[in-house]
Amino acid sequence: MTKSIDYSTLTAADGTVLRHPDRPQPRYSLPRAIRNFRLLMKDKEDTSLVFKIYESLPSKDFLPRVRDLALSERGELLRRTEPNLPEILDDHAALRRTPRGSLAHAYCDFMESEGLSAAGLVAEAEKLGRPKYPDLVQWFAERSRDTHDLFHVLTGYGRDALGEQCVLLFTHGQSPTHGHLLIGYAGAANIKKMTWGSKAPVMGAVNQAKRTGKGAPRLIEQPIRELLKQPLDRVREALNIPEPTQYRECHRIWREEGLDPYDLLATQRDDAEAVAA
Repeated sequence: MTKSIDYSTLTAADGTVLRHPDRPQPRYSLPRAIRNFRLLMKDKEDTSLVFKIYESLPSKDFLPRVRDLALSERGELLRRTEPNLPEILDDHAALRRTPRGSLAHAYCDFMESEGLSAAGLVAEAEKLGRPKYPDLVQWFAERSRDTHDLFHVLTGYGRDALGEQCVLLFTHGQSPTHGHLLIGYAGAANIKKMTWGSKAPVMGAVNQAKRTGKGAPRLIEQPIRELLKQPLDRVREALNIPEPTQYRECHRIWREEGLDPYDLLATQRDDAEAVAA
């Protein structure tokens, strides 16, 4: 019989414990996850429900992944050199000093065009009022959160409905959880429902995203400062991230069919208004 590991006894070189003993033990509950998912479908702006879904579907591999990175030489180096990713990612003046065509320039272009900031993502998470613990799980979770928008830039998936589902499935490929699967595939099914009759390969797009995430080295383990300095194409090649062909094919087909990929509900609203008139 395999002996369970007490992660609260494992520490990094600086004494930081891997899992604080006061951190609640996660409990798997598919019914609770489905209940919160249904609530999320009614109120898609309530991001607290997303976290509740993830908390209801904890991965048994999560703590081993934290241990393997945080207690490794690579993890120790990342904690020393990149203790606060939002400070690095929000310093656009410094990022713009890298050569044109770099990941840093592409990241700044994306964030500025979308009106986003790494600090803003942190603030949204802080609003949930979830307790923090001085452990390596906290570091790992925050680093995962802070690299989210880099996923968009590296993969080429936008912030449209399909792009977000693709990023979720890419993230599952990187760090598998049932939460990513539930939200990603249910979201894709909802898009299929909204675009009923369309020939766009929605499921092909999200499946490609999942394969890409699985085949790429984990971004959370990479030195972000160094990646930002390099040409975007070179970073994508090094991380084995191909063109999102199925996603782009969906956009192409939707436009031919008169659908706006960034507002798939527009046609439904127009049809409803026409009927009402």
